[in-house]
Amino acid sequence: IMGRPMVMNLLKAGANVIGFDTNAEVVADLTKSGMSSAPSPEAVAQACPLVILMLPDTAIVEKVVMGTNGVRAGLQKGAIVMDMGTTRVASTKELAREVQAQGAEYVDAPVSGGQVGAEQGTLSIMAGATEEAFATVKPVLEAMGKNVTRIGDIGAGQVAKAANQIIVGTTIGAVAEALTLAKRAGVDPAVVREALCGGFASSRILELHGKRMVEGNFVPGGRCTTQRKDMFQALEYGESLGLDLPLTSAVKGMYDSLITEGHGDLDHSALVKIIEGEVPHEPQNQ
Repeated sequence: IMGRPMVMNLLKAGANVIGFDTNAEVVADLTKSGMSSAPSPEAVAQACPLVILMLPDTAIVEKVVMGTNGVRAGLQKGAIVMDMGTTRVASTKELAREVQAQGAEYVDAPVSGGQVGAEQGTLSIMAGATEEAFATVKPVLEAMGKNVTRIGDIGAGQVAKAANQIIVGTTIGAVAEALTLAKRAGVDPAVVREALCGGFASSRILELHGKRMVEGNFVPGGRCTTQRKDMFQALEYGESLGLDLPLTSAVKGMYDSLITEGHGDLDHSALVKIIEGEVPHEPQNQ
């Protein structure tokens, strides 16, 4: 969903992209557009001074970096490994230590903006890196995103992404409740959404995900499974800080129910199915 359009934008910017993916169909499609392919993450690292990771979860990031034929094994001295997925903060810092021990540098640069932002090259990118590493990767990031910000040192980008996903998930929940309220009252939710988009309640979530809810279009731009994973990571990190996040916990529980009922691959705006009562959900005591 995200990696393919991000590669396309790098190619459009004139970058020499050498890629690896376990999905041979994706690789074949991108090679037609100008990407070169490599047989493993190790081979990518051997060929590239900048290795970009865009992967589904922390376990896969760890495997790709540290595993057999992984990135670490092929790293050049002075290279940069940049993780653009949503990865646990503690794991990010540990991976950075492993990469730095090889004489390379690490950047965490997770993104927000979904498939639309990836396709349009307008992603918001929040980076954790040294100032020197950020200065090196910033032109590359600007080929994929519109709002590129160094948040702080390594791990800070993932903290910002956790905050982002709290806002995204809980706002999807609020929009779902508001539009369902309108619908249950006999008022056209499409018209309500249009009116609210011009006021203080306006947001990208209301604009894009509210439209999906109104239309019942849940073809994934961001999957329920991914949103649930990100909110779980935010809760886990909050707990490590001694922080209770009750709204995040409540919405994460709704995504648990959606996934249990077989809707995990739907767009995360499908949360409205819980609010409408289409999918059963038993709220947990917070």
